[in-house]
Amino acid sequence: MSAMNHSVAPLLEALADYHVRDRYGFTPPGHRQGRGADPRTITAIGRDAFRSDLLATAGVDDRKSSHGYLSHAEQLMADAVGAEQAFFSTCGSSLSVKAAMLAVAGGRGDLLLSRDAHKSVVAGLVFSGVQPRWIRPRYDERLHLAHPPSPRQVEEAWQEHPDAAGAVIVSPTPYGTCADIKAIAGICHRRGKPLIVDEAWGAHLPFHQDLPTWAMDAGADVCVVSVHKMGTGFEQGSVFHQQGSLVDPDQLSACADMLMTTSPNVMVHAALDGWRRQMVEQGHALLDAALGLAGRVRDEIEDVGGLHVLRDEFLDSEASHDLDPLHVVIDVSDLGVSGYDAADWLREHQRIDMGLSDHRRIEATLSQADDDQTAARLVAALRALTEHAADLPPAKPVDLPSARELQLGPAMLPRDAFFAAKETITADQAVGCICAEQITPYPPGIPVIIPGERITAELLDYLRTGLAAGMQFPDPADPSLGTIRVVTQTDSGA
Repeated sequence: MSAMNHSVAPLLEALADYHVRDRYGFTPPGHRQGRGADPRTITAIGRDAFRSDLLATAGVDDRKSSHGYLSHAEQLMADAVGAEQAFFSTCGSSLSVKAAMLAVAGGRGDLLLSRDAHKSVVAGLVFSGVQPRWIRPRYDERLHLAHPPSPRQVEEAWQEHPDAAGAVIVSPTPYGTCADIKAIAGICHRRGKPLIVDEAWGAHLPFHQDLPTWAMDAGADVCVVSVHKMGTGFEQGSVFHQQGSLVDPDQLSACADMLMTTSPNVMVHAALDGWRRQMVEQGHALLDAALGLAGRVRDEIEDVGGLHVLRDEFLDSEASHDLDPLHVVIDVSDLGVSGYDAADWLREHQRIDMGLSDHRRIEATLSQADDDQTAARLVAALRALTEHAADLPPAKPVDLPSARELQLGPAMLPRDAFFAAKETITADQAVGCICAEQITPYPPGIPVIIPGERITAELLDYLRTGLAAGMQFPDPADPSLGTIRVVTQTDSGA
């Protein structure tokens, strides 16, 4: 049993004390707790949000940070989840995973990466100059999605690239599917190499035994969680955890410090602190209720004609190791509509936003905040969708790639391609050229082509048909994919 006192929340208490003592700062932020904000902005956002937007140093804490509110809160967080170190981030897990990559691989060498990595991992490759060595995807030809890599695939990647500095995998995926982290960690550790887990969707996992295994419990060396995703933190609230001797915690902290803002939002930090206390004290009961609700919601949706909730398909012997049941993934293909159009219709006509959509699926993520009322609203909206499916345009075919077509070999380092001389050419002309930008359907934000890879006709067909079906591409300079930025032939050596 931990000796730490989890009934305290040092950051939250310091924030409350600031107000009790009626402090006032002639410092940023210039709105002075909302005094100077435009009244129309106050009406939209609320005065309380401005009231708690304070400077961290020479504000909530003194100019020397002598009270150590943040470090105390981070120690409590690490203790709550069984990690050795915890670091708070106000820049989301996108920053945290970059810091972990820099700490492990530095500015050189190779990293094993699962090909379903988030776009933030690609940004980490550009920052670090690291060479990606892709772990072959466990691509499901029936569902047309990638499952987390199996231990066998990780072992094969190590055999092919034994000098890599470490491995990075994503678990859970945005669909809630999970890897066998314990077995994968063992494979890495037998080589004396660390495992980084992008566990952005897994902040809640340490607090209930019926959820998939928490990465720290499974032996990961670093894991990154987004508390704003499945916890109750503010957007951008992330924590990365470290344990063991394979990753230097001081180097990890230094890498994060280089990337992190020097003006962290106190409210984001304080919300992380408050969530940790809530989960230690009440997390099991809250998640127990959420899991029970998710089970009932899944059954009710399955009974709606034309809809199918995916579960067993995710857990086949050649699929995922485990599944977070709070991810309710719904196949709408029997309605003859795409997931993109279904999500758009639900927003416009039912005022319901879905968490993820693709060519045939939509997803609702449930959390401890949901109850019978919100669940009933979701089910009612989905019933209405089935009743109005004929009003939606029929699903357009998407030219889906095969597992072989997804495996692009790097022609250049991502960093070199990103900073190389570029030219903008038509998409048809780009086939065979080295891409100089990311092309990422969003959500979920998993790149299809990254800088340094050669563009193939098959993936271009997939992207174009996906765009026509409703995909969004926020990354490329031309989101319509009429043109693509590629490395000039002189720089590529082609």
